[in-house]
Amino acid sequence: MSDILNQAVTELNSKLETNGFDSTAKFEIADEGSIFMDSDGARISDDEADVTLKADVETFQSILEGETNPTSAFMTGKLSVDGDMGVAMKLAAVLA
Repeated sequence: MSDILNQAVTELNSKLETNGFDSTAKFEIADEGSIFMDSDGARISDDEADVTLKADVETFQSILEGETNPTSAFMTGKLSVDGDMGVAMKLAAVLA
């Protein structure tokens, strides 16, 4: 498994644990793989989700570290969203 994905799962689980998330979402990270999130937490998986967010490694890490706002990344084309935009907004609040 990718070190980037493993580190991201750990960080996302910490954020999800403190903020809660009751939908399903998936991050597709270019050339690395996918992380699936639901009420049980984050894990490396390519399961179907309510919303799929796609980004390159740099953008994803910047969002995860709080350096880039997910909404700004979307508006500038660095993050694409496919699916339920409401779920994407809920996830953005969790990651903030």
